[in-house]
Amino acid sequence: MINKERVLIQQSLDLRILKTMGLILFSLLGGTRVGIDAAIALSPPAHRHGFTQPSTTGSDLPLALPTQLAQQLPPRPPLPSEPLPSDIPPVLPPPDELLPSEPLRSPSVSPLPDANPSHETITVFVERFEVSGNTAFSDDELAAILEPFTQRELSLSELYEARATVTRLYLDNGYVLSGAYIPPQAPNNNVVQIEVIEGRLADIEIMGHRRLRSRYIRSRLALVGDAPLKLDELVDQLRLLQLNPLIDNISGDLSAGLEPGTGILTVTVDEADSFDFDIVTTNDRTPSVGTWERGVAIVQRNLTGRGDGLSVDYTNTNGSNEINASYTIPVNSRNGTVNLSYGLTDSHVIEDPFDVLDIDSESRYYELTYRQPIVETPTETVALSLTASRQESRSLFLEDLLGEQIPFPALGADDEGRIRVSALRFAQEWVKQRPAAVLALRSQFNIGLDVFDPTINNDAPDSRFVSWEGQAQWANLLAPDTLLLLRAEAQFSGDTLVPLEQMGLGGRRTVRGYRQDLLLTDNGVLASAELQFPVYRNPKHGSVVQIIPFLDVGTGWNAAAGQTPETNTIVGTGLGLQWRQGDRFTARLDWGVPLTSLDFGFSEGTLQEDGLYFSLRYNAL
Repeated sequence: MINKERVLIQQSLDLRILKTMGLILFSLLGGTRVGIDAAIALSPPAHRHGFTQPSTTGSDLPLALPTQLAQQLPPRPPLPSEPLPSDIPPVLPPPDELLPSEPLRSPSVSPLPDANPSHETITVFVERFEVSGNTAFSDDELAAILEPFTQRELSLSELYEARATVTRLYLDNGYVLSGAYIPPQAPNNNVVQIEVIEGRLADIEIMGHRRLRSRYIRSRLALVGDAPLKLDELVDQLRLLQLNPLIDNISGDLSAGLEPGTGILTVTVDEADSFDFDIVTTNDRTPSVGTWERGVAIVQRNLTGRGDGLSVDYTNTNGSNEINASYTIPVNSRNGTVNLSYGLTDSHVIEDPFDVLDIDSESRYYELTYRQPIVETPTETVALSLTASRQESRSLFLEDLLGEQIPFPALGADDEGRIRVSALRFAQEWVKQRPAAVLALRSQFNIGLDVFDPTINNDAPDSRFVSWEGQAQWANLLAPDTLLLLRAEAQFSGDTLVPLEQMGLGGRRTVRGYRQDLLLTDNGVLASAELQFPVYRNPKHGSVVQIIPFLDVGTGWNAAAGQTPETNTIVGTGLGLQWRQGDRFTARLDWGVPLTSLDFGFSEGTLQEDGLYFSLRYNAL
């Protein structure tokens, strides 16, 4: 009986709280009734693509109550951690600069006596040749090139020519250091033995490196150093290292080794600066916590000399503080990596009129990712990654009104105002580069799991879900400093998602001309096009100013029937201005014009509502 009375008292208290909140909001908004489209959603930082969605609870409220005002948990990146490349790759030096071609000594060719006039009268009838030691070419391929030397008498010089024909086949196909010889042998049914020594690297010497360990470079070159050594594969491996951000320049010299068929590769390395200190400011955060974001980022891409990277960044707005840390370490010579990421955010809603609710949120995330390229060349990359992620948040409110904080009724939260999501994320990526263009595709499957005490609700949403995300980007350099950039994003799910898993549309990174994450839905499609062309250049100082016309289109819908906003497609166009000062400083200003008429009841006190977005980044080192 006592427990029943406690439940009734708690229900009565909850009802009074909700009615009080409704009356406060009703009076603040001028006594007008506002539907769900007027509810404000507070999203995580835009660069992390965290999405939230407005909702309503309580049928006897005088207006719809926004139930996701303070979910500030920075979610997992929607796709692998590295952003899609929007810059054209640097022009690589020609192969002859990476590895000069010089005549190399091939294996000792034959212990048979040297051909001279006295031996020219010696002939041998050859029915066929037997070749051993070959792996680069099949027996049938070798038999085909030796066929002109079979079924007839051969002089010693013709035997040498047959052996040289096999050597030329190897050398013409780039198998340096490889060659054939005729070993001592007794007559055997008119069959002549030819042995092949396929070239290999006997040693790799690294010079010029400082902090980067020689093993890091040697292990990658050793991938192509076994027999049969092919020059093109060795040059490609040097070109991959040339593209490595840890290396500014690399060159190699291949010389013959002491033993037949072996070579010594001497590599000279000029390391790049691995430390960055960036200062960043933008206005692409949601107005609920303040649009103006300030931040610093410290990056060391070679922390211990193993090619392991550590990054730490701190950002804040007038209503939030966020810190993120990430550590990545290579685990094999094929550029497989393990990444551990952690983030912590505190936020407070400051946007009028919802600031009176005194909504506070604390959230954190953990991620463990293994990424492995399965195809990697200087012009193409295919990689897979698997991420285990954990997200935790708790939101409280009404401390000023009630004297103590109570759980905020967020969409998908439990009775304590907590959201806990455990998920596995399997991603695939493909990048194809040409001298003046880059095409990048990414796909990711997300599966919410019932492990590690996640939030499980009787009704969706909760930690159990399945979704797919995709990205595509095409960057084409039409002329110097003139770039055409086309991109598309999509998300599909048959489940109702917690806000952090939803797709957001609106803002500088999606559809310009609208406030950040204006639409938040379970499913969505985004397309964007922009043309960056220069209006001013100063080659002496490495500066360029570009005008950037753009067009953005996005549409979103929810999995549950009847839950999609009435206006679910937004279109924006406008003009951007970008100033780049080498690699040290970048400033950009975008002005977006909304082409879709919307009235969600938001305040219009920020530059975002006027369609203006800015970003500045300065590398202080």
